[in-house]
Amino acid sequence: MFERATLPIRRRLDRVGIFLSGACALHCLLSIVIVSGLGIGGEFFLSPDIHRYGLLLATLIAGVAIGWGALRHRMAAPFVIAMTGLTFMGAALAVPHGYKEAILTIIGVALVSLGHILNLRHVHSSACKERCGD
Repeated sequence: MFERATLPIRRRLDRVGIFLSGACALHCLLSIVIVSGLGIGGEFFLSPDIHRYGLLLATLIAGVAIGWGALRHRMAAPFVIAMTGLTFMGAALAVPHGYKEAILTIIGVALVSLGHILNLRHVHSSACKERCGD
């Protein structure tokens, strides 16, 4: 009963994770274009704090949504893919601002988003309905 009640929360967390991953990738691309092309907003767009807080938020959401799904469904793939993505995002904090940071971050958010997508797809699959009752 408790699992059925919490299923919509897990789905929402996965959807929020996908949205935030896309927003992060867009931020990276727009930051490069706006700061290098127009020379404005460098202090805000390239602030390390944005990336630190983004990584913290991504870690929390992925940890809850994907970790919860991994425990419930015994599926390692979404968890491993998302944690690999978080590792790339963490590595982006270790390099100087610029294209290397953007590449690492975009790879990271793509992998985290893929982990959320796989988590959602499994919940909607017939295998999950038979085995997990979700």
